[in-house]
Amino acid sequence: MADVQNSTGSTTAGSIEVGTAGAGAQLAGPGTGRETAVSQPVDARVETVASYDVADFPVPTGREENWRFTPLHRLRGLHDGSAEADGGIRVETTVPDGAVQETVDRADPRIGRAGKPVDRIAAQAFSAFEKASVVSVPKDTVLSEPIRIAVHGQGGTAYAHQVVELGAFAEAVVVIEHTGDAVLAANVEYLIGDGAKLTVVSVQDWDATAVHAGQHTALIGRDASFKSVIVTFGGDLVRLHPRVVYGAPGGEAELYGLYFADAGQHLEHRLFIDHDTPHCRSNVAYKGALQGEESHAVWIGDVLIRAEAEGTDTYELNRNLVLTDGARVDSVPNLEIETGEIVGAGHASATGRFDDEQLFYLQARGIPADEARRLVVRGFFAELVHQIGLPDVQERLLEKIDAELEATLA
Repeated sequence: MADVQNSTGSTTAGSIEVGTAGAGAQLAGPGTGRETAVSQPVDARVETVASYDVADFPVPTGREENWRFTPLHRLRGLHDGSAEADGGIRVETTVPDGAVQETVDRADPRIGRAGKPVDRIAAQAFSAFEKASVVSVPKDTVLSEPIRIAVHGQGGTAYAHQVVELGAFAEAVVVIEHTGDAVLAANVEYLIGDGAKLTVVSVQDWDATAVHAGQHTALIGRDASFKSVIVTFGGDLVRLHPRVVYGAPGGEAELYGLYFADAGQHLEHRLFIDHDTPHCRSNVAYKGALQGEESHAVWIGDVLIRAEAEGTDTYELNRNLVLTDGARVDSVPNLEIETGEIVGAGHASATGRFDDEQLFYLQARGIPADEARRLVVRGFFAELVHQIGLPDVQERLLEKIDAELEATLA
């Protein structure tokens, strides 16, 4: 694996590891050439600790692979257990006809069903919450309106747990919006029944002082579909950990994301897709823009294809646009492959500045420089914004992007 340091202050690292079960596989990763390795990497995701017990996770020091990019001192004690909950958020859930919202305790069998916490903050959140919210959509129910969950910070510290459950062949769209100021550690579980279709849009539009760490885990049933769109704009530090596991063959996951980091912000997205079931598919596309001194974006894309996951088809992509000096991007796509019997597997990552040719083309046709920059950035994000599928949310996000650019051009 090689790291490349470029003039934008970014690191791009990529690896393809093929375990002994797939020692004969030949894989082509975009931009990486053909690589074949037969040794198990030291930090292999197959060895990742998963537990509900906080004691199973040492307090991170920042030297660990999973924490080396995260400024621990800005987590406000979420990582070492010193952050005490004081009711720092207000949650309002609006469900359309056909869906059910419940408040349950941790004895509910749906709690923890998607998967265990995989870092100390997620385990702390799991052990500390008092009541969980469960939104369920019965079998064969197709919702005509989205489920909306509004999480508003009230200046304090909170631990939270949210479950969204779809019965077999149900279809739903869920919009989760985070606003206000809070120090929040939360786990979100998506339980997707056989043949069901779930789309989730999670928007992080926090105030500038907020801290948010979250693990999102989706358990996808037979021939079920899951689409996640994560949008991160606000907060002092946001560290999200989307995860996908498959409960039966035929599952499909699409993970999209966009983020815009301003001066001093740390926005970190760590994805893990565990292909442990045959004939499943995943596709990942995240794009980010950065501006201002010490703005920092981290994107980690880990895909594990286990020996039993024959017929897997997966691809992951990360693109970053650096708008000003002083910004830094760390982008690390990884593939760990234990079988050669797959449909396809690949990854790509790139970080760069404005395309001068695009700007010249627009300006040569009478478009002012500032408007040309705005059009280029809108075009950069447009494909992912349209994945949301909700016009009101899409328009608000495009307005947010324009507002961010106004600050740069002022």
